[in-house]
Amino acid sequence: MRARLASIEVTPRQFELTALAALVALTLIVLTGAAVRLTDSGLGCPDWPRCYGHLYPPLQTHSLIEFGNRAVGALVGVVTVVVFLFAWRRRPFRRDLFRLSLALPLGVVAQAVLGGYTVEEKLAPGFVMAHFALSMVILIAALALYWRARQAANPEHRGSDRLAVWAVRALAPFAAVVLVAGTVSTAAGPHSGGNVGQTIKRLTFDGSNTLNLAVHVHGALAFAFGCAAVLVWVMLERRQADRPLRLAMTSLCVLLAVQGVVGAVQFDTHLPTELVWVHVTLATLTWLSVLWAVAAAGRLEPRAATGPAQIRASVAARNG
Repeated sequence: MRARLASIEVTPRQFELTALAALVALTLIVLTGAAVRLTDSGLGCPDWPRCYGHLYPPLQTHSLIEFGNRAVGALVGVVTVVVFLFAWRRRPFRRDLFRLSLALPLGVVAQAVLGGYTVEEKLAPGFVMAHFALSMVILIAALALYWRARQAANPEHRGSDRLAVWAVRALAPFAAVVLVAGTVSTAAGPHSGGNVGQTIKRLTFDGSNTLNLAVHVHGALAFAFGCAAVLVWVMLERRQADRPLRLAMTSLCVLLAVQGVVGAVQFDTHLPTELVWVHVTLATLTWLSVLWAVAAAGRLEPRAATGPAQIRASVAARNG
């Protein structure tokens, strides 16, 4: 087996496609995980890694949904291991891709362990929120891996407009705060993830007003983030930034507009399951768009050197 692996050589194009498959798979597992919660199937298998003490689930809807998500997670784990092996056998070998690829299977393992604790703790809000947050962190590594894999010809793309680069970068932590606020709203809402009749802990830091407070804080943060994104988009258009960066920011602004409409409608209709799932899907895609924009902005070019040695070298060059 080792000799066979050693004989395999992966082309840059093959590795790029594999990295893309991993990014798609890691995005889909977020959406299937949200479906588990929103169908009240979070405790469809009350133990982990087995289901009611067996290797297979009983023929019950909630158990099948929860166990199905675990099966998808296992498949995602296989995909990430394949990406790691392909990074090892990619020719020419690139250390940056190898390191990023290692983060994917390690992240999936961490997610599986955290998922197990989440079940053991009966879907305690903190564990569920951490479960989603870890997924967003893994997506950072996945998108970075795919982006760098497809930039084979110019892996060290650098942006010369420092204001534009920093403005786009500032959106990432802002987006992370909005995501966390969204998980607080969900943890205080009616979708506990547990079966009907099961007692699941919810966030109640403001008593019966917790959900209303969380939703309005989340909405205010999301609105502010949308305004910031539009301002950055306008600045990039006026400064005629690179087309890939402007395309990424345009996609982000469109997603935020749609997300705003969905969020308002779902609140007015008392958080129906289907709209909440759409909201989570759009939130995940929005996060990916933010990461895409940061990647497209590139790394900053180093400032012009102005030390004595550099000045003497510059003068000598001008004097021939």
